[in-house]
Amino acid sequence: MRIIVGIKWVPNTQAVRFDPETGTLIRRGVPSIVNPHDLPAIELALRLRDSAGGEVIAISMAPPPAVKGLELALGMGVDLAILVTDRVYAGADTLATSYVLSHTIRKIEREYGSVDLVIFGQETIDSSTAHIPAQVASWLEWPYIYYVREARILDNKVVRVVRELEEYIEEYELETPAVLGVAMRSLKPRHVSLSNKIRARFEKKLIIWSNNDLKLDTRCVGLKGSPTIVAKTIDMPEVPRRKEVYKPRDARDAARWIISRMLEDEKLRELLQRTLWGVKS
Repeated sequence: MRIIVGIKWVPNTQAVRFDPETGTLIRRGVPSIVNPHDLPAIELALRLRDSAGGEVIAISMAPPPAVKGLELALGMGVDLAILVTDRVYAGADTLATSYVLSHTIRKIEREYGSVDLVIFGQETIDSSTAHIPAQVASWLEWPYIYYVREARILDNKVVRVVRELEEYIEEYELETPAVLGVAMRSLKPRHVSLSNKIRARFEKKLIIWSNNDLKLDTRCVGLKGSPTIVAKTIDMPEVPRRKEVYKPRDARDAARWIISRMLEDEKLRELLQRTLWGVKS
């Protein structure tokens, strides 16, 4: 069983800045982290490996500093990490990114053997599009299911997954190879082990591929391969807060207090008067 898990090295969303000319994120000088929603995906991949055997390979298309994120994945227990990085990939939207990732997966198959599962987090905190898992599945022409909370390998050809879709719990059986999108906060990720990180560095378990390795048409990657157009970006000022703390006696008391505060705002008061009857401050 060979499982690939995709992770993204994302800017801290409290410090995001945009290039006004290109509409792309400015990463220089901005602290970054592993996308938190990818951690449950890593955990699921490791659990499947632990139960069914095989290996887990983490991949990321990102600038060189993203090695820190892949080192974290190795510390959690991933067997191999591959950073795909090249200047020609810069500024990619989800279509161009998924194109590179799908070719990365094909290269892994050529060099390491067939891939059974590809697992991603539900979405990323810097864009929240949730496009990548579906687009990678489309490029690969593999079945895909999202909002996965549990998964179990029945044999090397079938995986049973449980997903939560609004108030419904659904079970599916997918023939492998397949792509899974793991629901946010569905699994508690394991801790990073220092011994795992040391062993991975000693055994050189982190490798770097550039476009010289993937040999992709530069017209299909980065900004050139991205049909998305950012027409305008606007910096939203921070909303002033009163920072009041109220400890209600019960739910009714809490609702009464919240409504009384809302009625102090003229626009909110007019809205409430149009939509709620019999509201008393």
